[in-house]
Amino acid sequence: MRSDWEVVIGLETHAQLNTASKIFSGASTAFGAEPNVQASAVDIALPGVLPVLNKGAVERAIRFGLAIGAEVAPRSVFARKNYFYPDLPKGYQISQFELPVVQGGEITIQVGEGDKAYSKVVHLTRAHLEEDAGKSLHEDFQGSSGIDLNRAGTPLLEIVTEPDMSSSAEAVAYAKALHALVQWIDICDGNMQEGSFRCDANVSVRRKGEPLGTRREIKNLNSFRFLQQAIEYEIQWQIETLEDGGRIQQATVLFDPDTGETRVMRTKEDAHDYRYFPDPDLLPLEIDAEWKAQVAATMPELPEAMRARFEYDYILTQYDATTLTATLAIAKYFEDCVAATGLPPVPGPIEGKGNISKPEPFVAKLCANWVMGELAARLNKAELEIAASPVSAAQLAGLIARIADNTLSNNIAKKVFEALWNGEGGSADEIIEKQGLKQVTDASAIEPIIDEVIANNAQNVAEYKAGKEKAFNALVGQVMKASKGKASPAQVNELLKKKLG
Repeated sequence: MRSDWEVVIGLETHAQLNTASKIFSGASTAFGAEPNVQASAVDIALPGVLPVLNKGAVERAIRFGLAIGAEVAPRSVFARKNYFYPDLPKGYQISQFELPVVQGGEITIQVGEGDKAYSKVVHLTRAHLEEDAGKSLHEDFQGSSGIDLNRAGTPLLEIVTEPDMSSSAEAVAYAKALHALVQWIDICDGNMQEGSFRCDANVSVRRKGEPLGTRREIKNLNSFRFLQQAIEYEIQWQIETLEDGGRIQQATVLFDPDTGETRVMRTKEDAHDYRYFPDPDLLPLEIDAEWKAQVAATMPELPEAMRARFEYDYILTQYDATTLTATLAIAKYFEDCVAATGLPPVPGPIEGKGNISKPEPFVAKLCANWVMGELAARLNKAELEIAASPVSAAQLAGLIARIADNTLSNNIAKKVFEALWNGEGGSADEIIEKQGLKQVTDASAIEPIIDEVIANNAQNVAEYKAGKEKAFNALVGQVMKASKGKASPAQVNELLKKKLG
């Protein structure tokens, strides 16, 4: 993109709240049912029915407001948003307009990697409760369309940002941070394939120093990759249109993943076109301090607080702490692993953050390395979430305890991990005993092997004595090979240097 253009992006995200029933009826919200079997009389507004607000949906909205440091409104109002579409059975959607339940708040995002990484605060305008519409189906109907009303009435929290983002990378970083947060505080399952978490991106461009440009809204982006592709295409299209002398018309557009392009669905309506008015069937929603306190008492430790604690309590780097708190499940696995080793997580008392001598990797760091390294790689390859890991936190802790007490070298530990992954033993100790993998640390057992290697590798010995360090490493490798990897690398290094003078 040319440097004389600025991009302005705001996101609207629909997070489906993970209640068992809908926001105004007792109908199920379960995914995958046969079409139209979960649309109750309330959902389709048959004459004489009245909506009843789902308390669980409200409490999930409160949790979100508390998590982002927003104001949870003591009084909010439900309104009718009037428009006509085949999958909107009532002819209106119950939503919140002038008085939303959550106002303000912010989310801190991390953008980029390495030296170019930076933090940014994205401010939120509001988050409001509303019901979802049904779904139009255009396949397998022999030229016609079908309507599935199972989603009608499903509870949503629509989360709206300020136009704070200026690139597709920032938009994706925000979407990922929000996606992780709503799962962390257990208000949404985050399943993008099932439509539980979907984003609309408002994109505009302007020359530097000029007023805001006309925005176009890209609807229903249900993957982070599509979000990035759609925004990047839209930015380029708007710039090229303006540079060619055209003008941008405010519109709602759809992204086509097959072509990588956006196309206009309809010109954008303004708020007054929806003819909002308070829903006469629903009283104002009132949330007092006591209710907020009750919800606050059920909140988990939030990601930012946990990251800071991991850095301080476990003396981890910012990168490690951030990676281990990517999800609550990963963070819990790590802490369970540290606790299950039965060993002190760090070597000695902490005078102040990071003020400690670290001669060897300590238990917390070993656990972090294995969770982020070997375990994460195997889970990715198997396409498994950490909750479904074949190796439990307790099993990994048993393996790490044997590394910490020098029973295992790192290389042999990987063999034990492989056996645990494949279910070949209940614990690391069982596998070590069964396969005879205990590391040899007895000097009297290692010295004869070293003597034999020295005798058989005269050239390497001569090169080492001539100052070539690589020759020493080659000798260490020969000793480890002769011991079938069981000799303690630290012992081998010490004894070999002693014998070579």
